[in-house]
Amino acid sequence: MARFIVVVLDSFGVGAMDDCKAVRKQDIGSNTALHILEKTPNLYLPNLESLGLMNILDAEIDGMILNPMSNYGTANLAHFGADSFAGHQEIMGTKPSRPLELAINDVAAEVKLALELAGHRVDFIEKDGLKAILVDGTVLVADNMETDLGQVINVNGILDEICFADVEKIGRIVRGVVKVSRVIVLGGRSVSLNRMLAALKTNSEFIGLDTPKSGLYLDDYQVIHLGYGVDTTMQVPHALAQKKIPTVFVGKVGDIVANPGGCNISGVDTQDLFDAFITEIKKEKTAFFCLNIQEMDLAGHAQNVKKYAKKLKISDDKIGEILEILGVDDVLIVMADHGNDPTVGHSRHTRERVPLLVAKQGLTYVRLDERETMADVGATVAAFFGTSIAYGTSFLRMIQN
Repeated sequence: MARFIVVVLDSFGVGAMDDCKAVRKQDIGSNTALHILEKTPNLYLPNLESLGLMNILDAEIDGMILNPMSNYGTANLAHFGADSFAGHQEIMGTKPSRPLELAINDVAAEVKLALELAGHRVDFIEKDGLKAILVDGTVLVADNMETDLGQVINVNGILDEICFADVEKIGRIVRGVVKVSRVIVLGGRSVSLNRMLAALKTNSEFIGLDTPKSGLYLDDYQVIHLGYGVDTTMQVPHALAQKKIPTVFVGKVGDIVANPGGCNISGVDTQDLFDAFITEIKKEKTAFFCLNIQEMDLAGHAQNVKKYAKKLKISDDKIGEILEILGVDDVLIVMADHGNDPTVGHSRHTRERVPLLVAKQGLTYVRLDERETMADVGATVAAFFGTSIAYGTSFLRMIQN
């Protein structure tokens, strides 16, 4: 068989989805890729250009031109909003369920009762009239203040006082009560309860930690993401595990997507992640590889065009290295999971279509058009290895020579 390689350039969207007019007006006019190129004179990305990026953008900017021989298309987000966790679940084959948007204060009584029924000691922590939840004096359940408010609840554990497995158990009780998109279970060492509570802040009806200020990231940081309506047995890694096909995740994807029996390599630095990814690709002749490059998304949140362009340039160079080692039957797809346009006027994700840039030896002039869901990528991966998943439409036949 051969290798199927997916590179997710986190947040590298290619234009606002049509439904933004109805569901996300703040994202109207966003186009992360186009605006980064427009705002960065002389930024030349020869490998993304060759793969058809400018064809998708329908523009030629500072020497970046269209390539009619390229294989390209786009995909819409089927999940609600614009979220990395939900986006990666979708890529891997999950049909998104519609979550609710709510604050921990709205469900504090229900969460407290569920935890008490499980034998935990539970106290409310109040600030500005809002309630967060302290469990056993070591775990704080509160809103996530870094993403779109109302979409995520954090379960924050002090790992000097409680093991991460027990924090996760608390998180799963919370997950069973709340219907937000995501519950993030996280923890770190060398954190006192006083320091954590000092980092508590409010915004409108939301109460949660300033996580960097809390110190949770600094020592033995651990995290697991619990999604709403996510059945991991319906996803690509599970399907491939049944056929004993290796799955290798590098970067954030390994933190947020279940990979039973597979290899996960964590990290954030763009150069380091690509180097690790290329090393893993060279080890296996038959495997599914997926890489998430997060630093571009972080630059988008910081509204830092210069940093975004710098990380994009590193990515383009490294994509070139991957292209050089593709075997005759290998497939490479470069895509994104949503947008994060640093020029749009806010610091959150943007609801944008994502690029689908396909490379395979001898393959030219393929048009994938506009796909309804990113799950089509997962369906294609599954079909490539002779299996299937329930959600998504494979385009494997379109990219076979």
